[in-house]
Amino acid sequence: MTDLTTLLEVGGPVAALGGGAAYARAKRPGVYWSTVGLPVSTARLLGSYGSVMEACGLTVAPSRLRALAVKATTRREVRPVPPRRGIIRPTSTGLRIRLRLAPGQEPADVAASAERLRHAWGVHAVYVSTVKPGVVELRLVGFDVLRRVRMPRKVASGLLKVPVALREDATPFVRDYRAIPHQLTLGATLSGKSMYLRHLVAGLAPQPVALVGIDCKRGVELSPFAARLSALATDPEQAAELLPVLIQEMEDRYELIKARQGLGPGTPDEEITSDVWGLPEDERPVPIVLFVDEVAELFLVATPKDEDRRDEMVTQLIRLAQLGRAAGIYLEVCGQRFGAELGKGATMLRAQLTGRVCHRVNDEASAKMALGDIAPEAVFAACAIAPEQPGLAVAGDSSGGWSRIRTSYLSLGDAAETCRESAHMVPDLPALKPCRPHVPVPPVESPTPIVQPRPVTD
Repeated sequence: MTDLTTLLEVGGPVAALGGGAAYARAKRPGVYWSTVGLPVSTARLLGSYGSVMEACGLTVAPSRLRALAVKATTRREVRPVPPRRGIIRPTSTGLRIRLRLAPGQEPADVAASAERLRHAWGVHAVYVSTVKPGVVELRLVGFDVLRRVRMPRKVASGLLKVPVALREDATPFVRDYRAIPHQLTLGATLSGKSMYLRHLVAGLAPQPVALVGIDCKRGVELSPFAARLSALATDPEQAAELLPVLIQEMEDRYELIKARQGLGPGTPDEEITSDVWGLPEDERPVPIVLFVDEVAELFLVATPKDEDRRDEMVTQLIRLAQLGRAAGIYLEVCGQRFGAELGKGATMLRAQLTGRVCHRVNDEASAKMALGDIAPEAVFAACAIAPEQPGLAVAGDSSGGWSRIRTSYLSLGDAAETCRESAHMVPDLPALKPCRPHVPVPPVESPTPIVQPRPVTD
């Protein structure tokens, strides 16, 4: 009886501790990783590093000098040598470790064994990146960081840089308009495309940038941000009036660049430029970011007489995509589907959009429209996105690289409040003033009087 009582007294706290660990692993994976997963995975890595590398085929024969030294000192069998391991650096989401490759090895050899390393060390995923020739970094992710997105506290930011989502390797996905000027974002209804656009607008609002919107859904997506927008078109008719203004603005900026070049024989090299970023800061015009939501509405026509207007707008969009970068004009084109069936010019416009983000789509053809021409293997990843994972997307660019990303939740009210607080950042662009949206002034409530009137009695 005494032994049973002692067993119950000891087993109670152990069961509670195990239940708490199971709850933390399911509901608070970050806490579970910091308290349990990190020590366990580190111990596995340290204890089995050599054997795991040998099982993965990542070991090489030792040098002749080392083989002679081992035979002379220990007289034991000379075993293959794994890559030299660096210091293990723990993070809030996993581990990072650098490996110095042996002669004859390449980063692709380590990347091919990433799945084996994941199972051997008990982590969620392993990603390989090249640091410099001969050195690779293993990024071990302890849990699924895309299930509940938490952006890192410290994210490199700057002008025209917006940390908009989190990658599956726990690094931030930063939308850098200087590096990738134009981007195409596709996604079906309720796929998270609007949330992605919301993050972009809220991230650019505090920056000295002009924001222009074309929202042919009567402005339901972009109208809440009207306080920060320099111009807004809510139907194809207004878009047909706005796009020529942007074309004229682009041409005026090219004239400014041309005047500043000063191609005379005695012009210093530092004063010769081919884009607005080479101009002096006091003469440089502010960048313009054009958001086009539901781009298919600009291509669709109801009557034959609308075809000329459609062709003109598409031509203007193509010109902005081809020539806008040097003038500091950037495009963010969004839609549910974007292919050749929209009409003339659709394929040409898509070819100018370097960045691609594909959320959940309704068919494989839509995923191929977004990613098929830059990263064919990413099409299958985009088709595998489940409806229960809104905000999950596949991001790629013309380099062929791609990754899975997910945006965190941002309410429409918070994004609109950010735009209202940044309303003073709207730059002075006279050409866009006729197209600036009307911002209603909130009604001012009359204060409640402190002194109440005496009630009337008989």
